[in-house]
Amino acid sequence: MADQTHVLFVEDDDVIREATQLALERDGFAVTAMPDGLSGLESFRADRPDIALLDVMLPGLDGVSLCRRIRDESTVPVIMLSARADSIDVVLGLEAGADDYVTKPFDGAVLVARIRAVLRRFGHAGGGDRAEASGAADTGGVLTFGDLEVDTDGMEVHRAGRPVGLTPTEMRLLLEFSSAPGTVLSRDKLLERVWDYGWGGDTRVVDVHVQRLRTKIGQDRIETVRGFGYKLKA
Repeated sequence: MADQTHVLFVEDDDVIREATQLALERDGFAVTAMPDGLSGLESFRADRPDIALLDVMLPGLDGVSLCRRIRDESTVPVIMLSARADSIDVVLGLEAGADDYVTKPFDGAVLVARIRAVLRRFGHAGGGDRAEASGAADTGGVLTFGDLEVDTDGMEVHRAGRPVGLTPTEMRLLLEFSSAPGTVLSRDKLLERVWDYGWGGDTRVVDVHVQRLRTKIGQDRIETVRGFGYKLKA
């Protein structure tokens, strides 16, 4: 297992759990599958997997609450599995700290592609090659926007001198904004650059992550340009 990506998969449907576990293992993943939220949390704490796949509807401890517990302890990537694309549970999962979601029923190849896309983002936060951003003070890889400092080399963020804890996805999002302050970035462009989507994705993923980022770096730091996207105030 040490040489394999370890996936924690929490799903209460026996058929889906077993079939998905077999499919992921065929693609080279090491999978620990659990039937409910509480056993999933115990497994996460004991094994510290590389990524977690959580069904939204789980007995005992639901997927959103499980995601929130995991996020309180770790920045490990989390993908939520939802039975409905338009469900409020999707937004709740993202607000709880999930990095992405996949709608049921899902194709095994699509799920694997999304897992690998998330892992690529987490393996290298990226964006450092765009550190020379116009409109920001740049000192040794540190970009300054008012009281916000973004260290593109050390992948650290400080606000008013205090460290800001960001997940890797939030860090990549901030790096995209800080690479072009004052420039409007569309949701589709952010999906492509941050989430590695080579196809259309749900822009709610972007909106929720922008809101989460705002709560950490300042609500007025990222401006909404209605009908176009978002921009970082220089």
